[in-house]
Amino acid sequence: MSEEPQHGPEHDGPSDPAAAWAERPRRRPRRTGWRRLLPGWRLLLGTLLVILLVGGGGLIAGYLLVDIPPANSAAKAQSNVYLYSDGTELARDGDVNRENVPLSQIPRTVQRAVLAAEDRDFYSESAVDPGAMLRAAWNTATGKGKQSGSTITQQYVKNYYLGQEQTVTRKAKEFFIAIKLDREVSKEKILQGYLNTSYYGRNAYGIQAAAQAYYGKNSDELTTSQGAYLATLLNSPSAFDITAHPENKARVLARWNYVLDGMVKKKWLSRADRATMTFPPPSRTKAPTGLSGQRGYVVKAVTDYLTDHKIVDEDTLRSGGYRITTTLDKDRQEAFTDAVDTRLMDRLSDTRKADSYVRAGGASIAPETGRVVAMYGGIDYAEQYVNGATRRDYQVGSVFKPIVFASAVQNGSTTQDGSPITPQTVYDGTNKRMTLSNGRPTGFAPANEDDRSYGPITVTEAMDKSVNAVYAQMGIDVGPDKVKSTAVGLGIPPGTPSLATSQGAISLGTATPSVLDMTQVYATLANHGRQRPYTLVDKLTKAGADVPLPERPQATAIGRAAADTTTSILRSVVEGGTATAAQSAGRPAAGKTGTAEGDKAAWFAGYTPELATVVAVLGQNPKTAAQEPLYGAAGLPRVNGGGFPAEIWADYTATVLDGQPVRDFDLQLEPGAQEPNPSDSGSTTPQPGEGEPTDTGPGEPEPTGTLPTDTAPPTGAPTEDFPTVGPYGGNEGPPGRR
Repeated sequence: MSEEPQHGPEHDGPSDPAAAWAERPRRRPRRTGWRRLLPGWRLLLGTLLVILLVGGGGLIAGYLLVDIPPANSAAKAQSNVYLYSDGTELARDGDVNRENVPLSQIPRTVQRAVLAAEDRDFYSESAVDPGAMLRAAWNTATGKGKQSGSTITQQYVKNYYLGQEQTVTRKAKEFFIAIKLDREVSKEKILQGYLNTSYYGRNAYGIQAAAQAYYGKNSDELTTSQGAYLATLLNSPSAFDITAHPENKARVLARWNYVLDGMVKKKWLSRADRATMTFPPPSRTKAPTGLSGQRGYVVKAVTDYLTDHKIVDEDTLRSGGYRITTTLDKDRQEAFTDAVDTRLMDRLSDTRKADSYVRAGGASIAPETGRVVAMYGGIDYAEQYVNGATRRDYQVGSVFKPIVFASAVQNGSTTQDGSPITPQTVYDGTNKRMTLSNGRPTGFAPANEDDRSYGPITVTEAMDKSVNAVYAQMGIDVGPDKVKSTAVGLGIPPGTPSLATSQGAISLGTATPSVLDMTQVYATLANHGRQRPYTLVDKLTKAGADVPLPERPQATAIGRAAADTTTSILRSVVEGGTATAAQSAGRPAAGKTGTAEGDKAAWFAGYTPELATVVAVLGQNPKTAAQEPLYGAAGLPRVNGGGFPAEIWADYTATVLDGQPVRDFDLQLEPGAQEPNPSDSGSTTPQPGEGEPTDTGPGEPEPTGTLPTDTAPPTGAPTEDFPTVGPYGGNEGPPGRR
């Protein structure tokens, strides 16, 4: 009998040690951590080495192959051609204004002001700054703003040797030429070249031309503060010309202070001298040859549109060679000018001081397409440089009130007692009535025009008479944030000055959007709440090739019922309110008058189903550029939106729509809204305790209708549409805002 194998701790496996070793489980040897990573690091290091070799070789090749070229043809900029929508020529850019001067004719402090603005380490740094270029590229890519990251040497190379196109090839050439130039030319020569080739706006190329354009003096006569302003312009020549864009003054001052403070930090300017400096306002500009009349305003507006919408950057556009077909209709453009001349400018006299303050601006948009078909910038670009249609520094007054009502309907807002806000909702129109929020006083109690009290009054009547007490309270009922949101949706730029949301002031038109901005708003209302962003350009070409224009998709700003209900009460303003002068257009029309605080601006914003147009008459001192009241202008006690602006609107609208079929509004109203009834009229009776109504101004429509009494129909009941008593069929003027 055989023995069974013995098992146990002593007998597991073969008893021979050598055999046991041979039969042990085989395992792969373990590598230490650094040995496991070694092949990966070798690959990475090899890749980096290849990149460095290729990159280094590329740099060497670029340096050897790229020579310093002769001065480019762009140093003598070509003209851009501007066309009407039918292809006929509107204007051409003027000849380039350039005069080179040696560095010795540029004060040292002016040179240093430019360095403080653009490149503070110019004398000690290399020709290129790769770190700054990478930061600029990153900031541009991540949406922190477009930045060049270029040194003054690189900027000079771009200005003088290359072009302004934004391409990788051009940037690479700029890089290598700058390095070579820095080795072969002194820093002084580079700075001199930069100062003589940089663009300062006003068609001025170089510091000498800029000194003449902005201060009427030679470059060697510039003061430090003036040099600091010219240095400021290099950041944004168009936007930082405060004569053309007074609304940008705060940004300009911040940049000007940055330049001077930089000089102090570099010990180029003492703190004592810095403390004595005040901002040196530039002189009025002179229009380039060929840009007088309306042409200069149009060219400026179109170039701003192209650069603001990033279709073409300012440097590239300035290099010229573009053919720009605008949306402007030649006949409508002429009709707008004729209407302003006939209704306003021909009534002015050289013997009345107030008449020298009169400025005007206007814009007209086709609501369905968003095309700007006409624009009025001022009497003459050569005499009044600032475009009255695009400037953003005058309050819009009561032409903002329809936005408040539209927001109320859109948001389903209610009064303090919970009643829905409709055209027939009754508010308290008492003068200087304290507004309430959640039943508590807000501290805001605005005055009505002429301190007139209306007592209970419907929303429609309050729009007819532009009652501040009603719309200030309505703005609080809706919520200032919602009002602002509606305003932006309809077309007011979100960064518009004074578009504040505190209390109810926003409802009374304290914001300062441009005439063109407000035309966009009213075009959106005319288009039943659908907003199509306006455009000034139909086509853009260079060297025969089309330059892409951005898409302008239509978006719903407010619902159709909200827009159309707003139109219904604005029709009432034309039929029996402050804008009866607009009836002479002979078309179904809706609109709103407005007057800025202190009577420094008068507005009319109106539309027919096919055309939205806004007209503003503005007061500005021709010497100081300060805003001035229009009291006494054209020999009248005051200028209101229902006067000259509404008359201009009516003349222009009647002319450009002459021969076209009359279209009525197709409105879908909210419950409780109703169409205005132009047949409602009665005798004019003064408000008890308010005295007799003021006389109607010469040439203005006589008011008809009945002023409200202390009682009003209940909410939802039909009411009459009462006109407002006062000059021009309106009752606007101090101390309130219309």
